[in-house]
Amino acid sequence: MARIDLFEMERMQSLYWHRVEVDLSESGVVPMTIRELLEPEADAEAFLATALGYPLSEGAEETRAAVASFYPGASAEHVTLCNGGSEANLLVLWTLLEPGDRLAFMVPNYLQGWGLGRHFGEATDTFGLRREGDRWALDLEALERAVTPRTKAVMVCNPNNPTGAVLTEAEMEAVIEVADRVGAWIVADEIYRGAELAGEAVTPTFFGRAERVVVTSGLSKAFGMPGLRSGWVVAPPELIREVWVRHDYTTLTPSAISDRLTGLALRPEVRERILARTRGIVRANLPVVLDWVGEHRDVLSLIPPVAGAICYLSYELELEARALAERLRTERSVLVVPAEMFGVAERAFRIGFGDRPERLRDGLERIGKLLAELS
Repeated sequence: MARIDLFEMERMQSLYWHRVEVDLSESGVVPMTIRELLEPEADAEAFLATALGYPLSEGAEETRAAVASFYPGASAEHVTLCNGGSEANLLVLWTLLEPGDRLAFMVPNYLQGWGLGRHFGEATDTFGLRREGDRWALDLEALERAVTPRTKAVMVCNPNNPTGAVLTEAEMEAVIEVADRVGAWIVADEIYRGAELAGEAVTPTFFGRAERVVVTSGLSKAFGMPGLRSGWVVAPPELIREVWVRHDYTTLTPSAISDRLTGLALRPEVRERILARTRGIVRANLPVVLDWVGEHRDVLSLIPPVAGAICYLSYELELEARALAERLRTERSVLVVPAEMFGVAERAFRIGFGDRPERLRDGLERIGKLLAELS
C-alpha cells in the first residue's frame, strides 16, 4: 500500500487560517450556534438530558431515519453516521478500493478522494469540468477516457467544490451510464446540497438512481455546523455494513452530542429552517462578490456558482496561482486556495463568501489591492 500523499489544502488551512486577518479559504457559512439549533425550548431540554455514554456505533435509528428523509427512497438501514464528511469519504473508499483498483475522480475538486484513491487502490485517473459559455459542463470524453475495466469507483462532487457548479440531469445520467458499463460504483460527495443560490429546489441527489451509488455528506457546509463533526454515508444496506466494519478501526462511534443534534437538524421542519438560513447568507453575499469581480474585470473572470458559498475566480496575470495565494497571505493577510490544490494547473483560485459581509468585503478589498499592484 502506498504512502499517503500530503493533503496540501488542508495542511495549508491548518497552518494559516487562524494566523491571517481574513480567512477566505473557508467554504461554509457563518456557523450556527447551539442556541439557534435548539429552538424551541423543548429541544433544548431534551439535549441537556443527553447521557454522555457511548452511542450506537452506526448512529441512533431515529437519527439515521432523519438523515434518510433527505434522500428519496432511503431508510435508516441505508445510513451510517461518521465523524464528518471526511471520515465518510475515507471509510467508503477504504471499503470499495483494493490494490490494483483505479478511481476515476472529478477535477477541480476537494482532493481528499484523489489522495485516498492512490492510497487504497493503484491510481487515480481524473476527468474534468470544462468552461462552456456561462456554466461548467461535464467533459464526457474525459470521463470516458478515465473509466476503464479496472475502475472500481467514479467519484464526483455535486454541487462541485470549488466551482459551485451543479450537474444537469443529463450529465448525472451520463456519469451513471459510463460507470455502469464497467460495473463501477459512483461515490457522490453531496456536502453542498441544500445551499442553492436560486430557486426553491434542492440539488437532485445521486442516491437511488442506480444500484451501485454511495452518497457522502455532513453538517459542515450547507448546514453550517462544521464544529459538530457530523457526517454520514447513504448506500445500499449491504455496503453500509461493510463501511460500518471499517468504522470500528477509526473513531468507532459518532459523539453522543453530534448524534442527538444531527437527528434534530435533519428533521424535515428543522432542516428547512437551517437551509433557509444558509440560502439567505449565500444569496445576500454573492452579489457583493459579483460586483467586486465587475470592478476588476480587466483581471478577473468568474462563472457564477449555482450552489454553495464558494466561487472559483480566473485571473489574467503572469503569476501562478500558488504564488499569488502566497503573496495574498504574506502581504495582505488574507487566505485563499490556489487552483493547484484542486488538482488543476491554471491561473485561478477559490474564495469562500459565506462569512459576515463586512469580513467578506475586507478580504475582497485586500485581494483587489494586490491585483492592482500586479496589473
